[in-house]
Amino acid sequence: MKINDLLDYLQPVVGLFGEHPIIKAILIILLALTVGHTVAFITAKVIGKLVRLSGNRLDDAIVILMRTPLFWTVILIGVMAAVTALKTSRRISDLVQSLDVTLLILIWSVFAVRLTRLLLRAMSRRAQSSNLIRNQTLPLFDNLGLIIIISLAIYFMFQAWHIDMTAWLASAGIFGIAIGFAAKDTLANLFSGVFILADGPYKIGDYVVLENGMRGKVTAIGIRSTRLLTRDDVEVTIPNSIIGNTSVINESGGPHEKFRIAVKVGVAYGADIDRVRTLLLLMANEEHEVCRSPEPRVRFRAFGTSGLEFELLVWVENPELRGRALDALNSRVYKCFMREGIEIPYSKHDLYIKQMPAPPPAGD
Repeated sequence: MKINDLLDYLQPVVGLFGEHPIIKAILIILLALTVGHTVAFITAKVIGKLVRLSGNRLDDAIVILMRTPLFWTVILIGVMAAVTALKTSRRISDLVQSLDVTLLILIWSVFAVRLTRLLLRAMSRRAQSSNLIRNQTLPLFDNLGLIIIISLAIYFMFQAWHIDMTAWLASAGIFGIAIGFAAKDTLANLFSGVFILADGPYKIGDYVVLENGMRGKVTAIGIRSTRLLTRDDVEVTIPNSIIGNTSVINESGGPHEKFRIAVKVGVAYGADIDRVRTLLLLMANEEHEVCRSPEPRVRFRAFGTSGLEFELLVWVENPELRGRALDALNSRVYKCFMREGIEIPYSKHDLYIKQMPAPPPAGD
């Protein structure tokens, strides 16, 4: 509806108080204030109460967000109608209209930013690990939503002031090409960071192993780089363009974060393998770092060159405990085997002399 149509619609009410333009403008402003407060009241009290009955907090938050922009929309429309009723010059009328539209764009842009963040957080709270929007990717979509809303707001503001954006867009295109060539490495890291956040091969707190053998805990995932804290408590910053193009083993991934440890044990030929199996399981169950589910298990792997090769397979709660649990289990197994008289074979070399050399002649 145009402003003139709105004035024609309000004419029966405004006309009761006279035809003077200033009186008309004042009445329109007062009417706008009344309607604005009425709309805000209905939104907050009536609609808000109905929404609260549904028990959905998200709907309640959306209603609260809508109250302010609806109120100011009615007020600003009333201001435009009042200026039109004053029958000012075309220049002043266009200026006020452009200002009003700019303020409306700003108000609804703020509302759109808040609404987008509210919806994204609600989606991330209910998301599963396979969903695109989750806690790990939330900053990415927050930033994308903010960029899109700001871009649209700037475009509509230019339109409100009747500014042709063709030349601006052309200049921005040339400027963007120049930036692309000058900062290709930075852009590569930026796009890789976006893909990492969207794909989610790992998250903060995961233990990962890179293709070059580096292992560490992910402490931060940024747009430009990923930071790992190694087991030596050294933080390593890796550009996303590098980590995005290499194989990454996520030790914390899978259906659970538990990590399996294989303790390799060798015993001499002739040992009682059933007794060895029983003792290994006993040592695993006595270690508090070892998980009870999945249960520890023992595997007889091979007949080695100098002994029988066993593996004790256990799980720990997270990969961070791997070194500690392996140390404890190795110590327990060694002490137990020494106590039980089970020989742990090691490389031996026996020297056999067929005959003693003849003694040298007496004269030498």
